Amino acid sequence: MSDAFASPPDLDRASAARAAAHLDTLTKPPGSLGRLEQLAVQLAGIYGEPFPQVSPPGVLVFAADHGVAAEGVSAFPQAVTAQMVANFIAGGAAINVFARQIGARLEVIDVGVASPLEGPGVIDEKIGPGTANFAVEDAMSRDQALAAMAAGRRASARAVEAGCRSLIIGEMGIANTTASSALLAVLSGRPVAELVGRGTGVDDAGLAHKCAVIEAAIAARAPDANDPLAVLASLGGFEIAAMAGAFMEGAARRVPLLVDGFIATVAALVACRLAPGLRDYLIFAHLSQEAGHGAALQALDGEPLLALALRLGEGSGAALAFPLLEAACRMLSEMATFETAGISAGPA
Repeated sequence: MSDAFASPPDLDRASAARAAAHLDTLTKPPGSLGRLEQLAVQLAGIYGEPFPQVSPPGVLVFAADHGVAAEGVSAFPQAVTAQMVANFIAGGAAINVFARQIGARLEVIDVGVASPLEGPGVIDEKIGPGTANFAVEDAMSRDQALAAMAAGRRASARAVEAGCRSLIIGEMGIANTTASSALLAVLSGRPVAELVGRGTGVDDAGLAHKCAVIEAAIAARAPDANDPLAVLASLGGFEIAAMAGAFMEGAARRVPLLVDGFIATVAALVACRLAPGLRDYLIFAHLSQEAGHGAALQALDGEPLLALALRLGEGSGAALAFPLLEAACRMLSEMATFETAGISAGPA
């Protein structure tokens, strides 16, 4: 495996153990704050600090189009990708609202939007004007997949170097639930019908058509599930590849990675298949309504923090979950211990 896919540093078990021990001295019954305590210990291990800080967060939204949109797998036309990027730039999308709420640095990266984007506010990392139609040919070459991953790595590097201490990885791309479902089917070995959802809101006939397109494409492309890069190149998207790269670089730089919904989780699965040690740096924000998300989480042994019936993407669910990371850190650093509060910790 290339050095580009080297596993990130191991978690700092000593710092995690110190955080766990400190939690048991706080003014509460041991373990009574449940998963928040587990989250605090994970964060301590990621940072190598028993009292970690996750703020300020960085939000990276990768945008790209998909050739398979030509097969009529989405309820929205491909032009919506560029229109939504314009909305991100104008500050009017859900992720803009939630990023402002948590004080996040937000960056929008064009890795393959088919339409020209005008005006400032977007980082131009365009690999091409969308992927090829994977119903007809491979979505991209291996070199293009690697280039998109490199763009994602650069985005994470910029965010961390700008002072961000945690990363939220989001996306925008009409037909990207189709690509994600195809990737997940190959990487998980599960039937396509179990994984395909309505995406932007296709009806029953549209759902059956979407499933048939994916099944035929997998049969035609026949990627090797043991070669994750080949699977990504055959069936993926430029933004999915970029997200995988962003996860890799964030972990290499020892920051926690909040994983959003279905597409982000599939990108994280691709990244983990390439660099298995990455899994320890992932925090799963929520369980979306997209049909395959549960299976994607299961493939990563991921337990989501929230279940709000979301299905938007953009990193929106991860931004909503971020305050839980902040709370875990504050619990460690601000709660009184039994000793400092003068409270008896129980029978001697």
